[in-house]
Amino acid sequence: MKLAFIIDPIHQLDPCHDTSVALMEAAQSLGHEIWVTQANLLSVVDSKAWAVLQQVELVPVQLVEGRWVAANSWYKLSDRFLTSLETMDAVFMRTDPPVNDSYLYATYILDYIDQRKTLVVNSPNGIRKANEKMYALQFTKAIPETIVSADKHFIRQFVEAKEAAVLKPLGNKAGEGILFLQSGDRNFNSIVELSTLQGRIPVMVQTYLPEAKEGDKRIILLNGEPIGALNRLSSGTDFRNNMATGGTVAQTNITDREREICDQVAEQLRKDGLIFVGIDAIGGYLTEVNVTSPTGVREIDRLDGTRLGHQVIQWVEQTVQTNLS
Repeated sequence: MKLAFIIDPIHQLDPCHDTSVALMEAAQSLGHEIWVTQANLLSVVDSKAWAVLQQVELVPVQLVEGRWVAANSWYKLSDRFLTSLETMDAVFMRTDPPVNDSYLYATYILDYIDQRKTLVVNSPNGIRKANEKMYALQFTKAIPETIVSADKHFIRQFVEAKEAAVLKPLGNKAGEGILFLQSGDRNFNSIVELSTLQGRIPVMVQTYLPEAKEGDKRIILLNGEPIGALNRLSSGTDFRNNMATGGTVAQTNITDREREICDQVAEQLRKDGLIFVGIDAIGGYLTEVNVTSPTGVREIDRLDGTRLGHQVIQWVEQTVQTNLS
């Protein structure tokens, strides 16, 4: 197969952490051609999606004494070629959020791929539909008590009723801008005013889950089925558990309650074409659904001795073969 990955500039990726690199390595080891491009290198020509692509050869990371180690020169790029994306068997949209204008325009361009010819992971329409905070709200039996509002007085009422809550900007990533709110905080008005841009932009406010001290679990789903998980723990100086904020990771299992959550979201994910997804769970509650460039594969493989990237690529192989037959 020929696989295209829409990523951030490859020199900015961390081969020991980034899931995109893990997926590309898996595809290469299974004998497939790997091509890379960026969102700003996409075009529409004659009502078809095109991209400036470069073929990439990777030097796989090695697990040494419990940690991934990469070669100094871990990739080699070919010359650039302007190519129709329908010449690819599959296209992976793996640009990191935020989902800004540039990101949205890229998904509009990807709409001009005929998915009967080329599989797109994840569906551009699904990405647009699935704001990573808001999407979880439809699964009412899975989420903690949550409101979305720009109204300071409404947010205050919610926080006072719950005594403690977590405020999340709707468009941020990797824990950016997440704040702990507590009833009686003298900074409350300023916090909410800054977060909502003086009441112009809504934010999500969820009741605080004390189980967050025990970790924030990332579960990787492939076509709605859980294939691996890790637990993210705060650094001790920050209440957030995100790896990007200095959190550490630990091995974990998927509980029966978390499998129930996966079952609740699976049908909708498949309906929306959201094939490779990372859901976040705290204390048996769903808190976020990550669809843009979910990460965690490197950490799960290191902790559990798995090869999740191979599972993903093998699923793509089977799906592409089925579509052709």
